[in-house]
Amino acid sequence: MIRKLQKEDLEEALLLWEEENIKAHDFINEDYWKNQMDSVREQLPQSTVYVYVNDKGQIVGFIGLIEDYIAGLFVKTTEQSKGIGKQLLDYVKNNKTKLTLEAFAKNKRAVAFYHREGFSIQDENIDEDTREKEFVMVWQRVERY
Repeated sequence: MIRKLQKEDLEEALLLWEEENIKAHDFINEDYWKNQMDSVREQLPQSTVYVYVNDKGQIVGFIGLIEDYIAGLFVKTTEQSKGIGKQLLDYVKNNKTKLTLEAFAKNKRAVAFYHREGFSIQDENIDEDTREKEFVMVWQRVERY
């Protein structure tokens, strides 16, 4: 089930954010993610966040948006490749005509996922904090007449 993030979900979502960032970005020092926790704790409630809750009531994925920018999409490692990320992405695509995100170039799995979901690389830059190359990826709704 997909629903909006509630105040009581915050710590569970933060743990998921930290764990999955560390696993997905082994090319970035783990301390970088740990040092971002307070900032993310403040930003999450200010963003539009949808969580995917499993049958046991656990948050196993979430997507965070700031207007048309996807600030992050995270799915618990044990739940990946089950369509959860696609469901979260489709959920937000329903109300948007364009979405933008940034993905680290070395996170090949994420880049491939976004390509499959209709995103294309529009630009690339270097992340100021990590000095890693990022792709700016964009999805645009195609109107059919």
